[in-house]
Amino acid sequence: MSEKRTGILGGFKAFLMRGNVIDLAVAVVIGAAFTNIVNSVVKGVINPIVGAFGTTDLDSYAACLKGPCEKNAAGVVTKGVFIQWGSVVSASLTFLITAAVVYFLMLLPMKRWQDRQAARRPAENEPAQPTEIELLAQIRDTLIEQRRGPGTDSVPAPR
Repeated sequence: MSEKRTGILGGFKAFLMRGNVIDLAVAVVIGAAFTNIVNSVVKGVINPIVGAFGTTDLDSYAACLKGPCEKNAAGVVTKGVFIQWGSVVSASLTFLITAAVVYFLMLLPMKRWQDRQAARRPAENEPAQPTEIELLAQIRDTLIEQRRGPGTDSVPAPR
């Protein structure tokens, strides 16, 4: 029983010490910090642009599903059922901006860099190109076979 626990704990320790887990932890920390930047852009830039057509607070956009709908001064629903579609739009904009920034500023440059690195490395898996001597030997063998005709032995027939 203690061997099994040691094996499980040892496996868990090996999992934690892998580079992928550490990379993932770094990505989560950077992503959390980046979320604050994106939220600020949405609240400071996107919402005022949307506010030019209505209110600057997207969260205040709502539709009354079952009425009459009423909110108190604090904005808490007291009567009816509100569908707050503005908060969904705000969250969707935040997601789209985050995805666009991650793709265009992180993934695309990384892919281009990896492609350049791969182009610099010699291709290891490609078959070696035949040398001139090997090509000439293949041409010679093909010419000899054409002269003799297909299906004949390599020894010429007696005359």
